[in-house]
Amino acid sequence: MNITRKISLAVATLAIGLLGTGAAIVPAAADAPHETARPAAKPTVVLVHGAFADSSSWSLVSAALQEEGYSVQAFSNPLRGVQYDSDYLRTFLDTIEGPIVLVGHSYGGAVITNAAVGDPDVKSLVYVAAYAPDAGETVQDANRLGGGDSALGENLVIRPFPGAMAGDADAYINPAAYRDLFAQDLPGSVAVTFAVSQRPAALAAFGTPSGEPAWKSIPSWYIVAKQDKTIPPQAERVMAKRANAKTIELNTSHVPMLSKPLSVVSVIRDASR
Repeated sequence: MNITRKISLAVATLAIGLLGTGAAIVPAAADAPHETARPAAKPTVVLVHGAFADSSSWSLVSAALQEEGYSVQAFSNPLRGVQYDSDYLRTFLDTIEGPIVLVGHSYGGAVITNAAVGDPDVKSLVYVAAYAPDAGETVQDANRLGGGDSALGENLVIRPFPGAMAGDADAYINPAAYRDLFAQDLPGSVAVTFAVSQRPAALAAFGTPSGEPAWKSIPSWYIVAKQDKTIPPQAERVMAKRANAKTIELNTSHVPMLSKPLSVVSVIRDASR
């Protein structure tokens, strides 16, 4: 069986389970290829989720990459703020031997932009409907690039958390608006599951200025989500062009890794060469 068909079958199996149960599925360890079977030349792919999601949002992409023999790590993003999250990811990357392809979705893009600076093991950056801020730019600033708009701010539920600095709190997307704003091309039962299990992001994550961007020195790829209602596609195009990224556009919501996982895998594969 050729590898493309194997990937398709693996992702189809996961998708059937996802649609049937309303839950995101992570493949069992027994289904993953043995480490000894992985070609030595392939980099480790580190997947970084954004706000209002968690590592399970990478389940389909992760399974397909493992089918191709990649070592994959789905990083658990703390979502506390750009500086803290980037420092945490940087220490995580230091534990991985060999070359790395660093992939960020949504706010995870701001994290990889900062964490990869000065890391010689990070060979490429992949932005999946993600923020790629410039130095001094906040996520809020980046959302306004290109003249687009987003209804995200008016659909947030704010809750306090212990130890928060003055003015900080956790932000969630209102579950009633989650599918339309974040994942309108997923079945309702799947979107509901992600809505009720979403991880909040501290408000500091949206208003903290970014540092010097890694995309100035590391080759970058960008996936623009043409139907994105969370990050305006206009802003995504500006960030992709500014980063001189190899760019493709997909006709998806904010979560192309769930609605078009094989297309996302194709971009990661390209970035790994």
